Amino acid sequence: KIMCLVGPPGVGKTSVGKSVAHALGRKFYRFSVGGMNDVVEIKGHRRTYVGAMPGKLIQCLKSTECSNPVVLIDEIDKLGRDMRGDPSSALLEVLDPEQNSSFRDHYLDVPVDLSNILFLSTANVLDTIPGPLLDRMEIIRLAGYVYEEKLAIASKYLIPQTEEQSGIGTERLNLQEEALQKMIKDYAREAGVRNLRQLLEKVSRKVALDLVRKKKSADVDQAPATISLENLSTYIGQPLHMSERLYI
Repeated sequence: KIMCLVGPPGVGKTSVGKSVAHALGRKFYRFSVGGMNDVVEIKGHRRTYVGAMPGKLIQCLKSTECSNPVVLIDEIDKLGRDMRGDPSSALLEVLDPEQNSSFRDHYLDVPVDLSNILFLSTANVLDTIPGPLLDRMEIIRLAGYVYEEKLAIASKYLIPQTEEQSGIGTERLNLQEEALQKMIKDYAREAGVRNLRQLLEKVSRKVALDLVRKKKSADVDQAPATISLENLSTYIGQPLHMSERLYI
């Protein structure tokens, strides 16, 4: 069975695929099929055409240099279809364990064994996935995160990552627990943590800019910037959600 991770945006479907590859000790390859409406992206061009290229699967084997990588097919629910063909029909052969042992790419025109590849796919909804393609996949639903989970993810992963990426380090920013809680409750109520990451990156960028401006005016070492309930709105603006209810 091909595992299909279904869930709202920002819940970490792609990260789960990377973690699976890391746990198995295999190489990871990801390609998105969102908006793809040409079969040659999967099956490749015939060599009679100018600028012909092999399909995504052969490019995957070439770039990973192994026969058993973990391949993540992203946004499989957003496949297109037009007069050039139906890519979902081409994926039927790729994702079928009975057929992909002799997959034939138009560019190579020789059978290629894809049975050792571990295929994963991601989707936001199941309604737009064709039925024959959906039958070949095992559905794994990833729900959104609750408040306590977002708090733990931000403390363990998001805050250290944003501090490192912005260049301010761990000693230049002091984000108080109350400010982080308000950020989650009043600014980032979506199912995933993508918006929360963007808010933390916004805070880190503004702190880095303040540090650069203060260093130009004075050569003394500055105290770490403290983000509290009082000055949180100066960094990320006014709260987006003022009430617990959608309609009053």
